[in-house]
Amino acid sequence: GAGLFVLSAHSGYIAVADTVVADTACSLFCFTGGHTTEILRLLSCLSESYSPRHYVLADSDKMSEAKIRSFEQKRLLLREPSTLTENLLDRIPRSREVRQSWISSVVTTLYSILYSLPLTYKRKPDLILCNGPGTCVPVCLSAFLLGLLRIKRTIIVYVESICRVETLSLSGKILYYFSDYFIVQWPDLKKKYPKSVYLGRIV
Repeated sequence: GAGLFVLSAHSGYIAVADTVVADTACSLFCFTGGHTTEILRLLSCLSESYSPRHYVLADSDKMSEAKIRSFEQKRLLLREPSTLTENLLDRIPRSREVRQSWISSVVTTLYSILYSLPLTYKRKPDLILCNGPGTCVPVCLSAFLLGLLRIKRTIIVYVESICRVETLSLSGKILYYFSDYFIVQWPDLKKKYPKSVYLGRIV
């Protein structure tokens, strides 16, 4: 089970101290550009208890896979053979392309959610950690639905991007209502969104 974990700010990044009963399947949602870099920095603070790790990328994302494989290869060199676990990478249809109309975005998002449901059911993650890309929305909503149906309870941790100073991203506006922990990196956002947790700059 996921057990209890505490999020705290330390030396410019997020530290996750946990008491884990058993291995935790940790799903991490990455995207091209800064989102991938941010999520990998968050992941570097997680212990090997959060294994295996399942990465989910948009099917149109051509850059993040190389970053993920490089990151995992570096971690591989630091592990004992007995701790090695298989980390998986899945792809789903992107919810919304850049400059895509809002009307057509509804259709593509619904399609992405339908595609994500069997994937989330198959993986049954204990923890989802995400930080802004639209790719995480359909998977988080799928996990939330599985929780409502009492199939699998997943802890959803959303970290808003450091770029969002006064307003939330579209993903943040949606997942604010579905996440268990909603982390912001600027005090103005904490004032506007009381459910959020302000830890300062963590990535």
